[in-house]
Amino acid sequence: MKSFWKPSETGVFLLLAYTLFISGCAKNPKDSIVQSAPGKPTIVSLAPSITEMIYAIGAGDQLVGRTSACDWPSEVNEVAVVGAFGRPSLETLAAISPDIVIDTDLAEETIGNKITDLGINRKNLAIRIPEDIPPALRKLGRMTGKSFQADSLAEVVEKGLAEYRALSDTLTSRPKVYMEIWDDPLWTGGKSSYVSALVTYAGGENIGDAVEKEYFELSPEWVISRNPDVIACMYMSKQGDVAVQVASRPGWEHVTAVKNGSVFDNLDNSIFLRPGPRVLEGIVQLRKLIEQSADTK
Repeated sequence: MKSFWKPSETGVFLLLAYTLFISGCAKNPKDSIVQSAPGKPTIVSLAPSITEMIYAIGAGDQLVGRTSACDWPSEVNEVAVVGAFGRPSLETLAAISPDIVIDTDLAEETIGNKITDLGINRKNLAIRIPEDIPPALRKLGRMTGKSFQADSLAEVVEKGLAEYRALSDTLTSRPKVYMEIWDDPLWTGGKSSYVSALVTYAGGENIGDAVEKEYFELSPEWVISRNPDVIACMYMSKQGDVAVQVASRPGWEHVTAVKNGSVFDNLDNSIFLRPGPRVLEGIVQLRKLIEQSADTK
């Protein structure tokens, strides 16, 4: 069976090529633990999405601190950890004394005030949906002195999003997609979530859009009643194959995705859950899952 749509993937290829080029030009991030490039501000990132953007625009050599959740690209493992996502150690920040601390979500706003009280320039970037990514890249470019690289990457992302949005808008029907973020208890993305936006760009209909929340807990019966055509699992399991476990849940044998073998696992959840420079890659991967499910009908 033919795929229900065939967009050009030029945008995502350009994005990957650009990111690889910039990463190759960056200095060894291990050196940034000692000092950043002369004349450029030292930076601590308090969110994985921001860390990915910093490397994507070629400013990895300016990163002197990151959270324990920041794990991509691999070079970031050489950078000092300042705490957990949203919960930095103020003592560690004070010891590193960076020029700028950048966050997107803190566990408590009082943490941001305390960072400022340390005399550190604190910047907050609101990055929740794909459309937030290009302006965030441009702001990071101005902060790091990498405006040319950041503006170029932002333009690639904008053009890619516009292409997928236009192609998605032409669809007369959309397969129903269930993005299972966790399984105990079950969690998924609601209408205002980043994963919902990716599903829409990829040509699907997120079943979680029935709920006006970003992320929420749900019941197995709720999923059965919405009968998704595609199930994508965003986690790993110690008990074995996730897709097999999902298909074996009581009553789920009647779900279309299960009947057609369209339950997918072993996915890199960071691509689908982090609003960052790999956004087009996430859309492409979701589109391929949707097309694969369409071919099984």
